[in-house]
Amino acid sequence: MDLQILWFAAVAVLWTGFLLLEGFDFGVAALLPVLGRRGADGTADRHLMLRTIGPVWDGNEVWLITATGAVFAAFPGWYATWLPALYLPFVVVLLGLIVRAVAFEWRHQSHDPRWDAAWTRVITGGSLVAAAGIGAALGATTLGLPIDGSGTRVGGALAGLGWSSLLGAVAVVAYSLVHGALFLALKTDGPLRLRARAFALRWSPVGALPLLAWAGLVQLRSGTVLTAVLWLIAALAVVVTWTRVRLDREGQAFAGWATVLLASAATLFGAAYPVVVPSTVDAAFDVTIADASVSDYTLTVMTWVAGIGLPVVLAYQAWTYWVFRRRLTAEPQHRTVAA
Repeated sequence: MDLQILWFAAVAVLWTGFLLLEGFDFGVAALLPVLGRRGADGTADRHLMLRTIGPVWDGNEVWLITATGAVFAAFPGWYATWLPALYLPFVVVLLGLIVRAVAFEWRHQSHDPRWDAAWTRVITGGSLVAAAGIGAALGATTLGLPIDGSGTRVGGALAGLGWSSLLGAVAVVAYSLVHGALFLALKTDGPLRLRARAFALRWSPVGALPLLAWAGLVQLRSGTVLTAVLWLIAALAVVVTWTRVRLDREGQAFAGWATVLLASAATLFGAAYPVVVPSTVDAAFDVTIADASVSDYTLTVMTWVAGIGLPVVLAYQAWTYWVFRRRLTAEPQHRTVAA
């Protein structure tokens, strides 16, 4: 296989892996004020929700670093066009991830209910901001950026943001919300599990629409028969997810919802190939993998390094999920009674 194609596929897999894994913990965090009840029971529920993602959320973020690093290493022309054109959403993403990480660490440093509530809101806000920023960047990239023949953005700082970035932002946030609810239904027991399942049953058809619309637009522009089949698989997976949730099959529903993303992402990247950054100014200015790639020698070295290191990383992360695979229940609230 041509190494440029191999690394284009690798970048697609890394971005898909990030959205799949980080998506559910974005969703869980965003649902804290929705599925976490008020009062003492709500505190226990919110704590339970955060416990479900506590062992994995920081590991999931590594996929973002790896995906961006792979673009930089294998396709520097792609990186040099994409990130400068979308500085604003990427800065927003970084800020969201930073405040989110700080909130995870600081939330448990005090037992004051106001402290807990404040940092819980920061976790929710940071997660929503990061998810929307990632979606905006990917939406603008796959549907087109205003770049000229040298790969430079035409216009001001907001020139790369428009309806395509809005669609991408809504798609990632909507998908993540349902993804988080299904993860909670799979990982918890008790009242929270029932509320999460009800949320997924109600919103899964709606939550899939922006993602399907995004993939469908790229498919209509430059898709093939294969990518059309992949889009249909994504649409059918929404139906499967809804029926599985209705039958209380959380594991099957979670797998079905993951298939929605996998098939949609395959449609997006497959239909776009070989273009990595389409230009809305002139199709002649599109950046392709041939334009953006490093030398074959560099790709060969990278392939050997990735072939050795990547299986180790994947095995470790799979082991982490296996260790923390059991369902969780809310911890009882202990009260100290004064003598």
